[in-house]
Amino acid sequence: MQALVLVVILSCVFVLAYRFYSAFIAAKVLSLDPKRPTPSTILNDGRDYVPTNRWLVFGHHFAAIAGAGPLIGPVLAAQFGYLPGFLWILIGCVVAGAVHDMVVLFASVRHNGKSLAEIAKAQVGPVSYWLVLVATLFLLIIVLAGASIAVVNALYNSPWGAFTVGVTIPIAIFIGIYLKWLRPGKVVEASIIGVILIILAVVVGPVIKESSLAPYFTLDKKTLSVIVPVYGFLAAVLPVWLLLVPRDYLSSYMKFGTMFLLAIGVILVNPLIKMPAVTQFVAGGGPVIPGKVWPFMFITIACGAISGFHSLVSSGTTPKMLENEKDIRVIGYGAMFVEGFVALMALIAATVLPTADYFAINSAPEAFKKLGMQVQDLPYLSALVGEELAGRPGGAVSLAVGMADIFSRIGGLRHLMSYWYHFAIMFEAFFILTLIDAGTRVGRYLMQELGGVFYPKLRDYTWWPGVIFTSGIFTFCWGYLLYTGTIATIWPLFGVNNQLLAGMAFAVTTTYLLRLGKAKYIWVTLIPMTFLLITTIVAGYQNIVNNYLPKQKYLLAVLSAVMILLVILIVMDSIRVWLKIFRGEIQPYKENEDSPSLKSEAMKHLSE
Repeated sequence: MQALVLVVILSCVFVLAYRFYSAFIAAKVLSLDPKRPTPSTILNDGRDYVPTNRWLVFGHHFAAIAGAGPLIGPVLAAQFGYLPGFLWILIGCVVAGAVHDMVVLFASVRHNGKSLAEIAKAQVGPVSYWLVLVATLFLLIIVLAGASIAVVNALYNSPWGAFTVGVTIPIAIFIGIYLKWLRPGKVVEASIIGVILIILAVVVGPVIKESSLAPYFTLDKKTLSVIVPVYGFLAAVLPVWLLLVPRDYLSSYMKFGTMFLLAIGVILVNPLIKMPAVTQFVAGGGPVIPGKVWPFMFITIACGAISGFHSLVSSGTTPKMLENEKDIRVIGYGAMFVEGFVALMALIAATVLPTADYFAINSAPEAFKKLGMQVQDLPYLSALVGEELAGRPGGAVSLAVGMADIFSRIGGLRHLMSYWYHFAIMFEAFFILTLIDAGTRVGRYLMQELGGVFYPKLRDYTWWPGVIFTSGIFTFCWGYLLYTGTIATIWPLFGVNNQLLAGMAFAVTTTYLLRLGKAKYIWVTLIPMTFLLITTIVAGYQNIVNNYLPKQKYLLAVLSAVMILLVILIVMDSIRVWLKIFRGEIQPYKENEDSPSLKSEAMKHLSE
């Protein structure tokens, strides 16, 4: 199969779906109102609630949702062949992922930018509030640990990579200061400067590698496992304009630019996909994913098709910056399609590698030996990039090698393979670190909500002791899992919990649609919710029985079981409300019934 065929099919389907299906959801299901005031304009506090240009919000939202999932998930799922992953990315984005993000964003905007837990409290009840709050905290801790492992595996003992990725943080802070105080409003100018500095970081990398500074950037896994959470903590406590937003939209330029270049590379090179359409591992027994194509392929691809983590961004930072309800469509639905395109590029980059080389990179050396395969181009590729590539599981390295291989075939640029590789590593780290900074900040919001029940002052987002305390506790939790876990144990747990949270978000938003009198349209959320929950609960059960318990990973088994139980309880609580609505015991809202209290309710929420 030629890679270009997959790109053309996916692009055509996405364009048609955005034009027609998202328009249907915006007009009929959600009835978006461009004249309705948004939380960012009513609650503008200059810190969390900040009216922001729609494209800056799009960049932030895309950077925040497109973390490790669309890069690592499709690469790991390539174990089953390229076809299962391609079909799920195509179908899942259209009918599940983009719908999920758009509907949750809408619900949060209509609830003053509140979290999914607060939406559940308002629409379902206090029991679901506590269940959702605990479930989202569980997921965030696990997803941040799983994403961070990919960064650690890619950057350890790599001074070039560690320097290039590390220097992007002060660059982002400089751009934040530049836009805040030096040249306010000059977004294009600042962006050009930022992108140039980031590219220079890649170019300077080999100089650092060969200099006396190299030992300071040659970090082992344990050291990196401490540094990454420290970054997450800083991103959670600093003002959004200083680090979060400038890093996110600078990352977006790099992400969009790199994906565009990769798409051009695929068109020019039109590489042959060497991975079979379906491998023998669809029946299980593969060295990368511990299970069969159903249900494990769906939880592995995760964010590339649908992600519960997106509900935390769509009810976290993004709704607090949205200027107009009409932007919900382009940001909620459109950004997911861009992520789906990224997922396809990742799948292609992984599957153009020889099959044996793919498994050699993504398997532990002992596991690869049992496959009886012989590597083909891997020694040559390792020499070109200047690093040992075998035995670096997690997806990030094989993706970077595949991307670098495609780039280096354009115009005889093979001699620049090492630059392409480290550029790809930086590109991947950008994705993941923007997930870490946004995710840790959202986790801080949730910790403040939870702690505010016992000490109301914690709900004051401007109270620095509370901000620092909750950020520290939350960062420690996911940092501990990062420090002690591996990709083989954390990623399946992330996949299960991530998809369970998406099903839970669908249950809550379905309840809200019913309360809005949209009963005839709830199939839009109900169908993907049902499929997700059945698939993911089966995967969670198999993961506990066949993966965690035999390996004596009792903490992970308990976390997975608790998450399944929480989601089942939330869905049951939601169904209880649905039945009351259908029986007429709860009357749907009248048109715009909940809008007059927007400002007063929001101010009360902030003062608590």
